[in-house]
Formats: sequence, structure tokens, C-alpha cells
Amino acid sequence: MPIMENLHSHTEFCDGRASMEEMAKAAYEAGFTVWGTSPHSPICCPSGANMKAGDVEAYIEASNLLKKEYGGKMRLLTGMEVDFISEDFGPHIDYFRSLPLDYRIGSVHFVCTKEGRPVDVDGPADRFLKYLESEYAGDLRYVVETYYAEELKMLECGGFEIIGHLDKIGDNGSHAMPDLEDKQWYAELVEKVIAAAVEKDVIIEVNTKKFDTGSRFFPSERWWPLLKKYNAKLILSTDAHYPGKVAAGYSEAYERLRKYGMTHQLISF
Repeated sequence: MPIMENLHSHTEFCDGRASMEEMAKAAYEAGFTVWGTSPHSPICCPSGANMKAGDVEAYIEASNLLKKEYGGKMRLLTGMEVDFISEDFGPHIDYFRSLPLDYRIGSVHFVCTKEGRPVDVDGPADRFLKYLESEYAGDLRYVVETYYAEELKMLECGGFEIIGHLDKIGDNGSHAMPDLEDKQWYAELVEKVIAAAVEKDVIIEVNTKKFDTGSRFFPSERWWPLLKKYNAKLILSTDAHYPGKVAAGYSEAYERLRKYGMTHQLISF
């Protein structure tokens, strides 16, 4: 039976599809012993997915109330998934360091165009393909290399405990170049990030969000031998946006990690 700890979830405070109360109830009923909420942070550019800075205080208050409600039943943690945009905006800046959070997930969702404009490269594949042409002139290699360069910068700047879905760009990028993840240059980029995360003592998230719909994890299972090679600290998460998805892919990832002789990190913060 997997140790049910999950620190990546989204609610009404960002682009989640349910309230914190509904998500916590679903997590408890699914058997989680530790559950963390991690809304997409306020950000320095327009975004329909990120929470507003004015809602941060209300979010922390709501999380603290839930902690009292579930005291003795399930450990609740107050987190945030913080976007890294540049050396001027990310988990490392004073604003995010000053918030009374239990942990921070550092993630890259935006890649700046060559003109310096942040564009969301996460999201649905069809939108990514549209942006690839309209914002990056079809230069997929620029997008991919910049994405991983930003993750390396984020790790260097610090300010977070967990790196989120570190190879997410591989999924969307593969819709434009089906053999992208088979390229040697691509594999080298992934390995650099894994090695840097281990060097910085950052926990690598094994994100199960897309297992039900796309039969893959982030990082992809093809990179798990690298996780073992570098003896990476791992945490399983479902990145759930709906109550019905709080445990999606979790048990499958747990069992597959065991076959590789790996396990996920027990939460100590």
C-alpha cells in the first residue's frame, strides 16, 4: 500500500475546479495522510490560471482553518506553486520567501519569446502548437532549450523545496516533433536539470496528472533510470484540479517506482 502523501493540488484560488474543502474531503476519503494545496502563484504577467496577489491572505487563512478541521485525521500543508519567469521573478524573490508557507514548488510554465514576452507553453497541446507558430515562429528547439535553461536558472536562484513536472515541455513539444524525446540533445537537457536538482538538494516531483489520459508521468518514465543514477529525492503528486482526480495515477507510479528500486520522499517539512 503506498504511503499517501501528495503536495500538488489546485483549487478555486487558481485554475482548480473545486473548493479547498471539497479537495481536502476527497483526499481524505482517498486515504491520503498528508495533503498539500499549491495554487499557482501570483505572477508578473497576464494569466488566467494564476491566483491574484489580493487573494493570497484569504488562501492562507482558509488553509489554516482546514488544518484545524483535519487535525489528528490528515496532515494538511499550505504550499504554493511558484512560477519562475526570470532572475527578477520566481520563488527566490523576497515576496515569496516572506509568505507563511510550509513549502514551495518551483515550476516553469512560461517561456519568453525572443522579444522577451512571457508566453504560457503549458496548457493544451493545440494551444501550444498555435503559440509555437504565432509567438516563436515555429522554432521548437528555441522553446525547448529556453524552457530547460529557465529550470536551471530557477534551481540556481533557489527558494523552493520541490521542482514541479520538470519535463512537461516534452509532452507538448512532441506534438510538433514526435521524436523530440528521442533526440540526444533533448536527453542531455533533461539530465542536466536532474543533476542540478540533486546538487541543490531539491526534491523532484513525479507528477501523475497525465497518466489516466496520456499514460505518462512527468518526468517521463524513460528518464527514471537517471533519477536512480543520481539518487534523486522524489515525491509523488497528482497535480489534481478536480476532486475525482486526487489519486489519479498515484498507485501506478508508486508500484513502478518500486520496480526501479526507488521510493518517494517522506515529508519532513
